[in-house]
Amino acid sequence: MTASATDWSQLTHAYGSAANIPGLFACLGRGREQDSEVWSDLWSALCHQGSVYEASYAALPQLTDIARGRAPGEPAEAVLMAGLIVAAADADRRERHGAEIAELLPVARACLAQVPKDDAAGFVYLLQCVLAFEGVPVWSECLEGVFQEEYELDCPDCAAGLFVTFGSYGCFAAAGDHVTEEDPAKAALYPADPARLTGVARRLHTMARESGQQKVAEGLTYLFGRATCPECECTFPVAERVAQMYG
Repeated sequence: MTASATDWSQLTHAYGSAANIPGLFACLGRGREQDSEVWSDLWSALCHQGSVYEASYAALPQLTDIARGRAPGEPAEAVLMAGLIVAAADADRRERHGAEIAELLPVARACLAQVPKDDAAGFVYLLQCVLAFEGVPVWSECLEGVFQEEYELDCPDCAAGLFVTFGSYGCFAAAGDHVTEEDPAKAALYPADPARLTGVARRLHTMARESGQQKVAEGLTYLFGRATCPECECTFPVAERVAQMYG
């Protein structure tokens, strides 16, 4: 079903009826400042705090038109929104929107190639979109911790709450509800050797390194490495635990 054939009044988004969505899309292309406000409204309605709705999936044809330059709006913004929506799609929805996904993938790859080397967040968000359109599970939604330099996990052995952090505070696993340099309950992290990475881990690391995203590449070695729980001294694969909890 095309966007123009959609009965938006029968669909809902974060705030109720989606009848306002066509009007929002129609306002795009009237200037950067106004477009920014429109995108903010669209994000809030269709992807509120990462949640998606029936109206979100119905918006994929319009987002594809924007991404491909057939409708007004910023292509990268459309790709980012569509990527988040597709990442949440089940098999039936992916099949239903297969044509849009096929059109969005090359645009996402092109946008990814244009991300500045100092924009780790932008690179990771677009990388997640590429993975979403490719149908890669887990990492199409769970890579944000790589540029945030932290994952909040539970120990798989004793269930202690942990922060696995590899940023400005150092590289360690800390128990408790916050991380500080003075936190006494810390244990070591063991980053993966890039030369020994395999599968999707190797691919992601190679993509980051070849794009000049050194911060992302380093973060991926910790994501696909191992952590030690400071409470019970259990050592576990970080990525495996992330996938169990958030995938």
